[in-house]
Amino acid sequence: MIWDPHLYDAKHSYVAREAADLIDVLQPKPGERILDAGSGTGNLTALIAATGALVHGIDKSPEMVARARERHPEVHFEEADIVTFDPPHEFEAVFSNAALHWVTSPDAAVQTIAKSLRRGGRLVAEFGGKGNCAAVIEAIGIPCPWYFPTIGEYGGVLERHGFELRQASLFDRPTRLEDGAAGLRGWIRMFGPDWEIPDDIEDRLRSRLWREGSWWIDYRRLRIQAVRL
Repeated sequence: MIWDPHLYDAKHSYVAREAADLIDVLQPKPGERILDAGSGTGNLTALIAATGALVHGIDKSPEMVARARERHPEVHFEEADIVTFDPPHEFEAVFSNAALHWVTSPDAAVQTIAKSLRRGGRLVAEFGGKGNCAAVIEAIGIPCPWYFPTIGEYGGVLERHGFELRQASLFDRPTRLEDGAAGLRGWIRMFGPDWEIPDDIEDRLRSRLWREGSWWIDYRRLRIQAVRL
């Protein structure tokens, strides 16, 4: 998938904005080495760096990494896949927002995260959970291309790789899209550019996702805190 980082920042900035409080959960400290797994255009990475933490952002998309470097030259960004990433050293924490559901081999991702963390290091992450975007996926009529686990499913993955799950929540986050009537197709073009969109997609979803003059995506998020044993 080829990302459009300018469109992402212009029309989908809510991805970072809605999860900004995840940094409060992370509680970064000056001098602490933190890996941001799936750093995107770097907006949250830069906020973490502003606390004095030493942040290393990685993203699989060269377009996203280029945009992050352009916008935040003071932060270190690297083009890398969390499944195959070779950490240069141990980190005190791994942070991830809206990225881990793109990894359909969760054991491989968590294995790399464990390898990246020192013992006692923490993982703070939020991503799509069970039922995320279910109405849209059903209306388009495709198999779910992402990994949206339950708390129990992801807890099992973490435990297999030496983590203790300290806290987890699965919650609804209906999110208003920009661009009014054009917002739904804009969202699909951003996150599913290769999908064939039914001509009547708006009619299929209007009763569930249209209100107050806007489209609302039926996000469900899984937020976790875990410690490497």
